[in-house]
Amino acid sequence: MGTSRNVERRTVLKVAGASVATVGLGATTACGGESGSGDGNVTLRYAWWGGEPRTIAMKKAIALFEKKYPKIKIKPEFTDYEAFWEKFQTQASGGNPPDVFQNAVGFLRKYDKRGVLMDLKPQSDAGNLDLKNFRNGVLANGQVDGKQIGVPVGANTMALVIDLKAFQKAGVEPKFGWTWDEYFAALQTIQDKLKIAGDTGYFAIMYLYDLYLRQNGKAFFTDSDLGFTEDDLTQWWEDGYKRIRSGLVADPKKIEQAKPKSGLSAGLAASEFTWDNFSIRYEGEGESDYGLAPIPTTDGKDTGQYLGSLMMSAFSGTKHPKEVAQFISFMVHDPEVGKIMGYDRGILATTEQYDAFKPTDPNNKGVAAYEDEVAKAGVLGKITPHPSGADVIEAAFLRIGGEVSQGKTKPADAAKTLFSEAKAAFAG
Repeated sequence: MGTSRNVERRTVLKVAGASVATVGLGATTACGGESGSGDGNVTLRYAWWGGEPRTIAMKKAIALFEKKYPKIKIKPEFTDYEAFWEKFQTQASGGNPPDVFQNAVGFLRKYDKRGVLMDLKPQSDAGNLDLKNFRNGVLANGQVDGKQIGVPVGANTMALVIDLKAFQKAGVEPKFGWTWDEYFAALQTIQDKLKIAGDTGYFAIMYLYDLYLRQNGKAFFTDSDLGFTEDDLTQWWEDGYKRIRSGLVADPKKIEQAKPKSGLSAGLAASEFTWDNFSIRYEGEGESDYGLAPIPTTDGKDTGQYLGSLMMSAFSGTKHPKEVAQFISFMVHDPEVGKIMGYDRGILATTEQYDAFKPTDPNNKGVAAYEDEVAKAGVLGKITPHPSGADVIEAAFLRIGGEVSQGKTKPADAAKTLFSEAKAAFAG
């Protein structure tokens, strides 16, 4: 895929924003299958994870839905990410998950395999759910084996967040199409001139490694397995560990000590790879200015990028499939909901909501501009498949990569362990 030359006019995009607080676990009562009443009213349980701003916005959006559909009441349940999936695992095992819930690609096949997720295509065919007007092909993210088991609410892609002041002082300018060699050379320049590390720890990020693999004709996952070899991963981790020892990548112990701040906003390094819509955290945490820069490439063209997304899914055992479908359709298409939610869960997925929301703050403007530049570059591909067990493997990749970074495990042994744990996760 080629890289459009007009993209290079604006390769680093300013971001700003505030840190996001978390909220406590929402109370849970009866399952969706028992939420009807004799007067035709129904109550649907809707669960999500996220911080307080998301919860405030979500409750406003729910109020709009209930005003349009007065016979459908929504009971909200919300918590942080880790607690959400711990709780959902228990609920799913007991046959008591929420009627509707926030979901992500790493969990689709896992819970589809267990029969938890509803195929929403029949509800679309019945006219209860609109599956049109999704931007940039993102609707496909929620499709598994011909079924629509997730409906995207937003889209995001991997980005490189940089300390603008550090890069400017070092005289380094990121550009679309720059190579990994050029990226690491830039970090060396930063280290030489500013005496700080260039990167916070890139090689334990599963989704970044996926991009690197895609640049080289592979991928992290196939439909049912890992898409790379132990030797591939050993080389990736060996290179990363060498850069820690040279000081090009930040000391992992210092990164750990800085938490909950990121190593970037704590001033321990000049760049960090993450999802573009996560960039809101840096201005709120740090004392510098931050921007979104392009992903380095292998061939000077292909970044391996794709649009990921948060989604809404439904419980296959809900007693109210029509009302669930109507709720999902409203939440992903209604323009007013789009204005309320903004880019909290990524760039809005449907044209109705994308056109309705006009970002005014620097952070959202920066994220929108970055995704627009990436789209214009013509590098976006389809999302990598995520087999059942992908969520477990992502956590293992982060944990084992961390052990490598601290010198606790040799890269070859770490790669062997990752493959062993992946085999167990796929079989689970």
